[in-house]
Amino acid sequence: MNALRPFFPKVAGLTRPLAIVAGCAVLGACVSTPFREAVVDPKSAVAGDVERLTRGEGQFPTFADIPKTPEDVRPLVQYGLAARGLTAAGDNLMRATAPETWTLQATEAFVEKARRDAGPEIEPPKPGEAEAFARELRERATPPPPR
Repeated sequence: MNALRPFFPKVAGLTRPLAIVAGCAVLGACVSTPFREAVVDPKSAVAGDVERLTRGEGQFPTFADIPKTPEDVRPLVQYGLAARGLTAAGDNLMRATAPETWTLQATEAFVEKARRDAGPEIEPPKPGEAEAFARELRERATPPPPR
């Protein structure tokens, strides 16, 4: 039986230590800040505001500033029950309106009633009427006066 051997047997045992060193390097880079030594152009329009906001002692929020949980909110279980009810209503609607639940019957009577309700049928225009109407409008039109 041939067992699989790693391509680089001496490096295989170094994977965990290399991962730890890489993680420490990444976290170490987060500790230092390049913004302490950053210089703001004194001619900038916001130079005074930047100086005031970065050098001044500011008020930082504490855990005591977190507001209390409101008491007029429904419990989490109620959200789940409402979602389940909404899903069930959607499933019922899909079942009730599925294609196999209805058929078209008495369509001729429906069409006749719709035609009666719409009123008399208008005959389509004759082919030459549109051109004659456009010609008549062109003849009646007066051009604007020249400037």
